[in-house]
Amino acid sequence: MAMIKILVGTVYGSAREVADALEPIFAAKGHQVEISEDPEVSDLSDSRYQAVLISCSTSGSGDFPPNFIPFYRQLDQQRPTLSHLRYGLIALGDSAYDQTFCEAGSKIERLFGQLGANRVGQRLDIDASEHFQASEAALPWAERWLNHFEAERSV
Repeated sequence: MAMIKILVGTVYGSAREVADALEPIFAAKGHQVEISEDPEVSDLSDSRYQAVLISCSTSGSGDFPPNFIPFYRQLDQQRPTLSHLRYGLIALGDSAYDQTFCEAGSKIERLFGQLGANRVGQRLDIDASEHFQASEAALPWAERWLNHFEAERSV
């Protein structure tokens, strides 16, 4: 059993809806989940968490939701080493905004990579133009992500 922290960046609630939909899937496999819409850099070094999952929408012109901006700025300024961190990433956006589609997810993924974090599985980009309910796209991905996560833990 693992403890997984889900950090949520949301404006209209879709990213939180995704996090809430994933919790029972993780719990059914014996994992505990903590969800936060007020992420802190300290969440990334908390030894209680074996993984961090980010569910973050893109707003404006490729920006982070207001609740996620302080976290991202603090992380970028402090630049802690994250080589111990295993993470997953769900980016929400709208492909109608072609140039900035899921840009917030791309930004956090770049920064995590620069800081040495280890992504588990592939990033999921959810297009609001294709999925009215973002959680519908996230559920099959979550099953695959958990399989990758559990396989890595057993090695």
